[in-house]
Amino acid sequence: MKLKLSLLTALITISAVSAQQNFYDLNTIQDIRIYFTQPEWDYQMDTAKIGADGYLPADHAIINGISFDSIGVKYKGNSSYDSTYKKNPLHIELDAYLNQSYYGIKDIKLGNGYADPSLIREPLAYSILGNYMDCPRSNFARLYINDVYVGLYANDESIGKSFCSTHFASSSNTFAKCNPLVNPGPTTKSSLRYINNDSTTYRNFYELKSPYGWNELINLFDTVTNQFSAIESVMDMDRAMWMLAFNNVLINLDSYSGVFCQNYYIYKDNNNRFNPIVWDLNMAFGGFPFLGSGNTGMGGLTIPNMQQLAYNVHATDPYWPLINAVFNNATLKRMYIAHMRTLLNEEFASNKYQVAASTLQTLIDTDVLADTNKFFTYTDFQNAMTQNTVNGSYSIPGITTLMAARIFYLQGTLEFQAISPVISNITPSNASPAFNSQVTITATITDPSVITAYLGYRFNTTDRFIKLPLYDDGMHNDGAANDQVYGATFQMTGYQAQYYLYAENNSAGIFSPENAEYRFHVLTSSVQTAGVGQIVVNEFLAINQTDTVDESNQYEDWIELYNLSNVPLNMDGLFLSDDYNNVQKYAFPSGTIINANDYLMLWADEDMSASTP
Repeated sequence: MKLKLSLLTALITISAVSAQQNFYDLNTIQDIRIYFTQPEWDYQMDTAKIGADGYLPADHAIINGISFDSIGVKYKGNSSYDSTYKKNPLHIELDAYLNQSYYGIKDIKLGNGYADPSLIREPLAYSILGNYMDCPRSNFARLYINDVYVGLYANDESIGKSFCSTHFASSSNTFAKCNPLVNPGPTTKSSLRYINNDSTTYRNFYELKSPYGWNELINLFDTVTNQFSAIESVMDMDRAMWMLAFNNVLINLDSYSGVFCQNYYIYKDNNNRFNPIVWDLNMAFGGFPFLGSGNTGMGGLTIPNMQQLAYNVHATDPYWPLINAVFNNATLKRMYIAHMRTLLNEEFASNKYQVAASTLQTLIDTDVLADTNKFFTYTDFQNAMTQNTVNGSYSIPGITTLMAARIFYLQGTLEFQAISPVISNITPSNASPAFNSQVTITATITDPSVITAYLGYRFNTTDRFIKLPLYDDGMHNDGAANDQVYGATFQMTGYQAQYYLYAENNSAGIFSPENAEYRFHVLTSSVQTAGVGQIVVNEFLAINQTDTVDESNQYEDWIELYNLSNVPLNMDGLFLSDDYNNVQKYAFPSGTIINANDYLMLWADEDMSASTP
C-alpha cells in the first residue's frame, strides 16, 4: 500500500504558512487595492453580474504590499448586491488570467456588511462556529479601488477545491452549493428534500461544483427524506447537528434552518458521507428574521420571537427533512440538544462572545468611521451590541439584546435542564502503548440509568470514527460489574488515536470532550524514530503530466519513500530538502508514520492543501 502525503501541509516553508494564516487572522485587517483602467468599471461589473456573471479584468491588485498583475473581479451576492450600492460584495480571482496566488490563496471573497450594523457578525460567528465544525476563516479587509477607499469588508475564506483538500483530503468528489438559483421562496429552496429521480428537478436549487454527482445527490435526498434510519451512512450527522445547533442558538436563519434552506455547501468525503459546510453569516444573530413555515409563507419573526425560538423548530415540518431526521431518532435528538447546550454554555453563558465582540469592534472602529459607504451610521455601529436597529420592514436585534434573552430562555427549558450522565476519570490502560497493541479506555459514568454509552475512535482526522459499546459488566477490562466504570478495547493500529466518549439516559446525552466529534482526546503510541539507512527514496517523478493525480485532481511531481525495516517508523523531527543551504526546508508533520516495509508518497506541489496517511 502506498500512503500519500502532500508536501505542503507537511513540507511548506514556515513563512508561506504564516502568511496565509495571517490573511485570515481575526485580529488583523488586510489591505486590498484594486486598479482598473476601464473608466466605467462599476457599470461593466453591474452588467456582468446581471448577465453571464463573468469576471472583469483589473489591471492589477496590491494585497498587503504584494502586487498581482491582471486579476479577475466580479460582484457577488443576492440580497447584499444592488447596482445602486457603492459598496457591493466582491469575488477576486487572482489566477483568472495568470497562474498566481497570495501564499496559496487564489480566491478572495469580500462581504459588504449588508444587514449588519455591528459589521462584526460574520467574523464573530465564524470564529464561534470554528470551535465545533470545519468552516471558513474570516476577518476584515480595507478595500480601495483606484486608491479610493470603498470601505471595510468581511474577508471570508473561499469554499472550493483548496478548502475541501485541506479539510477532507480530497477535492474531486461530489460537491454542491446549496442555494436556490431562482428567486428563493417557501418551496423553491435547497432543503435536501426528495422530489423524484429526475436530476433536472433539482437544478434550480443546487449548483453542482463537481463534474458529476447528481445521482449521489438524489440518493442523499431520498435517504434524508424517506429513510431516516440510514441517514448516518450518507451524511456526517455530527457535523449536520452542529450546523443545526449553531443556526438555532445564534438565530442564523439565512441558512438551512430558515425559510430558504440556503447558504451551505455539501461535500462527499472519502468515507462516502456528505459534509455540510456553513456559508454566509453576515445575518447571524437575528439579522434575517424569516423562519418559514411549511410551504405557505416567510414566517417573519419579531425580536421576542427570536429570543424564544424553540429548540425543536421545524421538527415535524416535511419541508425541513434534515431536521425531521434528527428528531425522528431519540439518540440523535439527545446529541443535538447536547450540542446546543455546549455551544450556549461555552460561547454565550460564559460571556466569551461579548469579550470577542468588544475586541473586534475596537479593532475596526477607525475604519468603520472612515467608511462612508456603510449601510448604517457610525452611531448604529457603536450601539449595535445593545440596541435594535431598524432595517426596512423589520428590526435587527442588538447582539447582546438577543443573546442574553436567548440564554435565559433556553436554559429555562425542560430539555436544557434535563440531567445527563457525568463522564469522568477517563483513563487509557497504557499512556504510551506500543504500535499494534491492545488498549482499553475506561471511564466513570455516574448515572445508574445509562441506556447508551460508547467510545468513538480513529487514527486519522479524515477517517470516520469507529464506535464501540462501553461496558460495565466486569468482562471488558472495566473492573467490577455495575461499579459505574465502563470500558472498551481497541487495537492501536495508528500512531495517534483520536477518541471521545458519549453516554445518555432517557432524558439527556453528553459527550467527552463536550465539543466532540470536532474535538477529541488523544492517545499517542510509542513508535521509534527512523534512523540512518532505514528510509530510502524508492522512486520519484518530475514533470508529472500523465501519471497519478493528487487530492486536488492535479498532476504534481512526487517522491516515494520506502521503509526498509520490519517495524513502523516515525518521521517526527525529520526533514526533506532540495536546498543544500537549507537542509531543514520541509518538516514532516507530527504523527507521520511509515509502516514496516511500506511506502509514503510525497506530493511536491507547494499548494496549501494536504492529505495525510
